[in-house]
Amino acid sequence: SPKVSGFARAAPAPYPDRFNTPGQPRIAVTPSTTARWLDDFLEAYVAARPVHATFLGDHRFDGLLQDLSDEGVGDVQAGMEGLLTRAARLEGERGSMAPHGSGSPDRVAAPLGRGDPEAPGPSPDAAVEAVDLRLAKGFLKLSLWERESGHHLRGNPAWATGEAAFGVMSPFMTDFAPLVERAESATERLQSVPDFLGGARRWLEAGPGSHPRWTRRAATECTGALAFLEDGLPLLAEEVRKGPGNGTPAQAQRLLAAGAAAARAFSDHHAWLESDHLRHTTDVVGCGAEILDLHIKEGHHLPESAREIASYARDEMARVQSELIELARRMGAESPMNILDRLRDRHPDADGYLGRYQEIWDDCYERARAEELVTWPEDPIRYRLRPRWARAAAPHLYFLFYRAPAAFDRPAVHEYWVAPPPEGRDRAAPDPEEMAAFLRANHDYVIKANHVIHHGGVGHHVQNGHAYRTGSRIGRIAAVDCAARIAMHCGGTMAEGWACYATELMAEHGAMDPLEVFAERASRIRMCCRAVVDVELHRGRMTLEDAVNFYQHQAGMPESAAWSEAVKNSMFPGGALMYLMGTDGIRAIRRDREAELGDAFQLRSFHDELLSHGSIPVTLAGTLMSPPPSTGTLHPFGEPS
Repeated sequence: SPKVSGFARAAPAPYPDRFNTPGQPRIAVTPSTTARWLDDFLEAYVAARPVHATFLGDHRFDGLLQDLSDEGVGDVQAGMEGLLTRAARLEGERGSMAPHGSGSPDRVAAPLGRGDPEAPGPSPDAAVEAVDLRLAKGFLKLSLWERESGHHLRGNPAWATGEAAFGVMSPFMTDFAPLVERAESATERLQSVPDFLGGARRWLEAGPGSHPRWTRRAATECTGALAFLEDGLPLLAEEVRKGPGNGTPAQAQRLLAAGAAAARAFSDHHAWLESDHLRHTTDVVGCGAEILDLHIKEGHHLPESAREIASYARDEMARVQSELIELARRMGAESPMNILDRLRDRHPDADGYLGRYQEIWDDCYERARAEELVTWPEDPIRYRLRPRWARAAAPHLYFLFYRAPAAFDRPAVHEYWVAPPPEGRDRAAPDPEEMAAFLRANHDYVIKANHVIHHGGVGHHVQNGHAYRTGSRIGRIAAVDCAARIAMHCGGTMAEGWACYATELMAEHGAMDPLEVFAERASRIRMCCRAVVDVELHRGRMTLEDAVNFYQHQAGMPESAAWSEAVKNSMFPGGALMYLMGTDGIRAIRRDREAELGDAFQLRSFHDELLSHGSIPVTLAGTLMSPPPSTGTLHPFGEPS
């Protein structure tokens, strides 16, 4: 494959045509100036981010990693700046239009953030297009800041290690093509790893330094990549060599040879991180109040300030803590933790462990249908144990149990990879105490709330199914999981807000017993803690150590989990507050719609319409709904103003 140089690579075909999947609704693209701009933006996005492209389902770039040469990085930056300049001219010509109704062709829309909602505006398609333009512009602004900051290749060493590790693993994570074809792409990517990591070192050496915790996370990811290359890749190569209709011994050998070279590169990079780069340090992890506001306004499109978000989160946290203490007392427990401990005794046995996921999924699916909560898209999902080739690497990486299906070119059945039970040496029977601890950690409530409802069921999986059928081209891709986070910041309040809201919704509609309802309520404390830490870390009012202590004392998190959460929060400004703000934003829209429609309100219709707009900010999805929820401003904390 030719080397991609930033945004300059010519597209072999128009973006919308390649991304209309047979059997799925087509993306409606008009020959407007905005549509052409979006064509160029989306093509530039995938060309500059080949690992993202793999996860999204564009497999033209599967053999590539990002070009970290000065020229390559410069081309990407210049391309983003050029797109913003064109967007400014475009808005000067047509005005910035905000949608207020897309469900009926007779409805009109109002200008973004101003004007009379009854004044003439764009058609429904144009309203969605205007939102896509606004979201793409916000993404470009945030990306340009990030590339100049210490939160990307100049100061965050975990960006490059995560990109490289998942770059070489991603071709094997779904069966989008025969294994031999995916192995050829992986071979090409593996061959690029030495140059990629070398480029990353050059940028980091010239940068402002990295927090030691960021550097140690990058070193841990090198350990994960090495585990994959040394333990997992040989298993895949054997499948290439022996599998029916697959490759040849020569192809398998090329894969292993490329893996060996990549392993040496990861080993060298790990040594450099642990020695040279650990001496190039900074204590700064926050982005600052101004940039946090940029994430809140241009990423999540929230009307609240960072200060208001933190204050609300603290108030909510205190309210729920008091509520749980009283509820625990009524349930005969000394503390909320005593209640939560009871759940650990309710777990499957070793033989029934994997089957329990499907049993609970079936129950929740039938419950959602019986209660008419939401239309469930026809996107089958299958629970299976994490493949052996990934088991040694997964604990060291951002290796999700549920990774959003590709927006395009995805297999007919999506696989959800659950944690495998422990095994003894040479796959002998495991130690009984180790197995008992594993089953207690993976008890029924964890399976139900986290793996079924939140991720594999009515939460993320249903929301993704709706998103992949939306007319919004940004809304289709924004919440797809990539190497370290979702594809675009703007997908966060809908993706995580809906998944948390859906878990609460199922509890309200009888899917949980009293102990499980208590645990679900307790999970809101962690959600509030995330919002507080996100804001205070990036406003400079908390250190990483403060954040860890806060998580331990307020949310009851173990120290190791608290460190993991705090480090992730520090790397991605605005990435933790989206859970609370998205969840409560959905509730605000629902509350307002119920008040307006009264007895005519239908829960499933409301949810279907909300989700039909894809993975866009909850606030903007609210403005797209028809009829408009209110003539005021949607406020996640209470009634519209």
